[in-house]
Amino acid sequence: MTEQTAAPTAATEEPAAPAPEQELPSAGAEPVPATDVQAAEPVPATESVPATEPVPATDVQAAEPVPATESVPATEPVLAAESVPVTEPLAAPEQALAVAEPVPAPKSSRRVLRAVARWTAAVLVLGGLGTGTALGITSMERTDVPGLATEGDGRWDYPELSLPALPAGSPRPFNEANVAEIHHADLRKLLIPAPAGATADKKLTGGWVSTTQFVSEFRKDKRGELTQLLDDSALRHIAARGWTMPDGTTSKVYLLQFNSTAYAQGLRDDTYVSSTPGIPLDWPTDLQLDESWNAGGKVPETVVYAFGETKTGKGRIHEAYIQAGDTLALVIHSQQGKKTAEQIPFRQTLILQNQLLG
Repeated sequence: MTEQTAAPTAATEEPAAPAPEQELPSAGAEPVPATDVQAAEPVPATESVPATEPVPATDVQAAEPVPATESVPATEPVLAAESVPVTEPLAAPEQALAVAEPVPAPKSSRRVLRAVARWTAAVLVLGGLGTGTALGITSMERTDVPGLATEGDGRWDYPELSLPALPAGSPRPFNEANVAEIHHADLRKLLIPAPAGATADKKLTGGWVSTTQFVSEFRKDKRGELTQLLDDSALRHIAARGWTMPDGTTSKVYLLQFNSTAYAQGLRDDTYVSSTPGIPLDWPTDLQLDESWNAGGKVPETVVYAFGETKTGKGRIHEAYIQAGDTLALVIHSQQGKKTAEQIPFRQTLILQNQLLG
């Protein structure tokens, strides 16, 4: 009987030579009928059932015929990949197929996968929102920027702004790799462009200017002192741009770059720019700190001080300083006569220039 059951299991091997006839022990049991042995169909090779050694005839101790619905219990798992031990005998091929079906994944694992998918989607959405916010702030859509109110409020039509390219391997001023907070881009390209409808200042065209030109914006009795401070502060160069709008508002923007952030801050301290504008401009009245300025849109790691003829900032002139790393900016908007210089375009200019330096 054992020779007949072992042969079908090794379906991929060469046919074995007929085994010599052996006598069963005289235990009084009759031989197992051939029909009983054939009732247990062999497991096909595709079921991944490992081949077993033929059971020696001496191990068969059956006292009674084996029923057709029973077979020798498997000693190893039917499906090695699933590692599921067979606890019940294979009664028929249909039952064997049922055991061989893949075991479904636990529900908890599916819940984990779904949770991971949800969190991944949330991160992507938040990342997209963050990128959109950054792009919106640096674009010309200023409706939601604090201090700029709504469309049609007198803002100027500036062209779309973009940061200039950096030399290869050079970081932005407030990048973690740029500890000294140096602006490696061309300073002239960091100047805010003139808005639509502006008439360019022939002296301040967006290029380099002299120290003499810069100090000419201040009172005559203070120009010598300021010139000496600039000479002692390791000033590298000055870039400037100016224009006049159809309503008569004159705008001037100066960018002063120093050898280090310490020199830029040192000049700001030496000229006492903080709660006061320090060295006064060439203007008939002294300016005061604009307490209505809430620094809306200010770039982190930069410092902004705004001044006007009154504490509310209203008047014929607006002045502001921006310190961004190694660079100090001066922004001036003014009107001649009794006409008021509007606050909205001044703050718009101030915010945009701050962002270009950040």
